[in-house]
Amino acid sequence: MLKLKNVSKFYYSNGVIASGFSRVNLELDMGEFVVITGESGSGKSTLLNVLSGLDTYEEGEMYINGEETSHYNEEDFEEYRRKYVGNIFQNFNLVNSYTVYQNVELALLLNGESRKNIKNEIMEIIAKVGLTDFANTKCSKLSGGQKQRVAIARAIAKETPIIVADEPTGNLDSKAAEEVMKILSEISKDKLVIIVTHNIEQVEKYATRLIKMHDGKILEDKTLKAPECSDENQERTFKDITVANRIGLGIRNAFNIPSKFILIFVVFLFIALAVAGTYSSFQKQEYEENIFGYNEFFNNTADNRIVINKPDRSPISDQEFASIEALSNIQRIAKDDMLVDYTQSITDKDYMYFFYGNFVDIKDFKGELVAGRMPEAPGEIIVTGPENDYYLSENTQEILESQFFTEEYDNTGERSYNNPIKIVGIAYNDDDSYNNTFYVGEDIMSLLQKQSAMEKNRISSQFEGQNYESTTYDPYFRITPSASVPKGEAYVSRAFNDLTERGNCIGKEILISTNSIYNKDSMTVTITATYYKNNFSYLMDEKYDEAKEGVVYVNDEDYNNLINKGTFQSSVFVSDVKKLDDTAGQLREMGFNTLIIRDSLAGDNSIAQMLSMIKTFVLAVLIIALFFISYFIIRIILKSRNSYYTTLRTLGASRRISKQLLDIELFVIATLAYALFMAAVILVYTGVITQGYIADLAGYLTAANYVIMYLVIIVMSYLISHRFAKKLFKDSVMNTYREEA
Repeated sequence: MLKLKNVSKFYYSNGVIASGFSRVNLELDMGEFVVITGESGSGKSTLLNVLSGLDTYEEGEMYINGEETSHYNEEDFEEYRRKYVGNIFQNFNLVNSYTVYQNVELALLLNGESRKNIKNEIMEIIAKVGLTDFANTKCSKLSGGQKQRVAIARAIAKETPIIVADEPTGNLDSKAAEEVMKILSEISKDKLVIIVTHNIEQVEKYATRLIKMHDGKILEDKTLKAPECSDENQERTFKDITVANRIGLGIRNAFNIPSKFILIFVVFLFIALAVAGTYSSFQKQEYEENIFGYNEFFNNTADNRIVINKPDRSPISDQEFASIEALSNIQRIAKDDMLVDYTQSITDKDYMYFFYGNFVDIKDFKGELVAGRMPEAPGEIIVTGPENDYYLSENTQEILESQFFTEEYDNTGERSYNNPIKIVGIAYNDDDSYNNTFYVGEDIMSLLQKQSAMEKNRISSQFEGQNYESTTYDPYFRITPSASVPKGEAYVSRAFNDLTERGNCIGKEILISTNSIYNKDSMTVTITATYYKNNFSYLMDEKYDEAKEGVVYVNDEDYNNLINKGTFQSSVFVSDVKKLDDTAGQLREMGFNTLIIRDSLAGDNSIAQMLSMIKTFVLAVLIIALFFISYFIIRIILKSRNSYYTTLRTLGASRRISKQLLDIELFVIATLAYALFMAAVILVYTGVITQGYIADLAGYLTAANYVIMYLVIIVMSYLISHRFAKKLFKDSVMNTYREEA
């Protein structure tokens, strides 16, 4: 079975060579109960470790069933221990966090057995060593004698032909020692049992052979009685542990020591929070830098604004607007996009109070009034502004009692006050904007839409062979709608008479043309009346104003058919700016072109670029630092697990299998830690956690960010496992075991 020919074992330490044993010749066969004895330092334990494959040898040759082993590497010895050797140690070398059943089961699982097929076999083995009542008891709660019986049961379960025991009764009382020896004697009938002991009296009556050693040499090799070999031993078929059992053991190991699980769980949770917090902070800072800029076409550069139009440049229908409003992240829709960028000032005639901002449909007001009431009549509006606005906070009553006007300038720079407005309600902005917002009714919105239609269309008029451009600020030939003018007709200033040959413009035609990116059309109207100061009110049904001198009034329907044909471009404002890209994607799926204003801003982006570089560098440094910090902490925590992995190796588990179990253990804990982190994130998104800082940071992370962070944590768990395993397995099993012992 086993044969040693001139085998020697040496130790090297600090340049000093020491001999474990020297030039030993020995043959051992099945059925023998061999006892090796000698004083401390005689080499008996070293010889046993070489025989069991736990330690290597330096010279000579050891044969296993006639096969030479001098060429064996660590993997070969792992296979040898798995197929041939069952170990019993003085210090038991059990997994104390496992039950008796689980310790015996471990030996079988590592040999490729299926968990469901070995229950009866395990219980029979446990019964054989007299521990049936303790099958589900953790080994940490057993006495020394009971633990040694578990070690024997585990060795029996392996069904190997060789069982080696190093001082198996060294920590037991005489009664327990006697029971252990009796069990070993019984199993020696179909195996080779080799025991190292200094107490010959305990084993002499069971031994078939006695070997005495001194100073690394065999002094005496004596046969005490003939071995009783039953020849009933059947060799077990050995396979690798199944994938399912690897996963099961890895999961069991993750939870079997609660304190270890909690500590490693906290480490991985800290990693998740640190990476998420740092990355989110940079994302927020980078985002805030990116929204500072300008756009020469759009005055309103709100970061929640998306400009939309249709690829075929056709009008957006009411049904399409209804579909947009049905989306989940819509705050409001500015149907006439021109009004979003249309800013104007309003003031009282004494110029005591002045406000400047955008006009918004009153239907989009979602705030709460801090003073006044909602509009009820034409010309009534709500004004909003920052809470620290002096006018709004300190002069509330005076503002509500004052008459306001839109402040306009003609082409000469002369100021005029038009469109009487009454502020009836005051509210504060829900953002940090210092601009005012005017929430107005349909009457003012209609007027503004007509003005914006004029601004976004290039309008020209041809009269008496001359071309004239119409502008908002130059009243001359400015086309203006009026309900007082019949269809197909135009009312013009009496000054138009001077533009004709005979001094009479009545009956003359004006060709009005418009040209914009969405509209190109023309119409012809006939002058049927001229106005001046005395007849203006009669003709137009409104008060005369010198600023209107030169305006060409046409019918409302004619005006809309030519200039205001529909809504071609609108702005969509989202509720949650963090989901803006998702909303833009939904709009594109609905068939709209989209322009995210936030992404169209121009300016100096060097700061944003620098922040991006700093973010990348800091995150890399952070991840590296977290890896080494977490590895240092987890290594300390896992040091208590060294004995477990040493036990696996003594049972014949390869380095690969042992490492895989550690990989699975850390993977499970890391995944659970990240799951808790994600649960907290979900609570933020569902509004359960409303703490401002946490909710704000969570909003700057996308689904892709969370996936990447999880991958980072899993990769870190793998690298920690790899690094720890490399250190754990760099030494021989015996040296590792000595450190643990």
